[in-house]
Amino acid sequence: MKNLTILRHAKSGWDAPVERDFDRPINARGRRGAELVGQYARREGFAIDRIIASPAVRVTQTLDIFRPAAGLDAVEPHWERRIYLASAVTLLDVIREAGRDADHLMIAGHNPGLEDLILLLVPEREDDELRAAVDEKLPTAALARLEIDIDDWRQLDWKMARLTAFIRPRDLDPALSPAID
Repeated sequence: MKNLTILRHAKSGWDAPVERDFDRPINARGRRGAELVGQYARREGFAIDRIIASPAVRVTQTLDIFRPAAGLDAVEPHWERRIYLASAVTLLDVIREAGRDADHLMIAGHNPGLEDLILLLVPEREDDELRAAVDEKLPTAALARLEIDIDDWRQLDWKMARLTAFIRPRDLDPALSPAID
């Protein structure tokens, strides 16, 4: 059994003067969201033994806040450039390369790739409220937890996962309910 935790970067600051999208930082709301979601992961006892993440500034800043809040200071991220604005297919390839070492893998990156990845990994069922919520939107700083009955990440394929948790910053603090994520 493997667990995959998916974290979208926190809310970025569109008013920040940057030349490249890659360099866009998170804003105050994003910092609060990353901290709350990290605290949630700690309370729920989410084990994570490897983190693979986009090296974009908004992801690195999200993890700088999320990791201590989640009690994951000792888990150093592996920065993977392919995650930056990746498709679900590319993300699946990155995850499959994790082999069998990590039982609890976390991937941190961007939409729409992460949302598409969840929707392709988790089969659609009428009574799956968590999947329906992801299908509505995977907002910034949202965290999803999937269980997959495999021994090696190379076995991962579409429609193999069960979505066991989905949390958004606004679920933890209604003041973070945005007009637009």
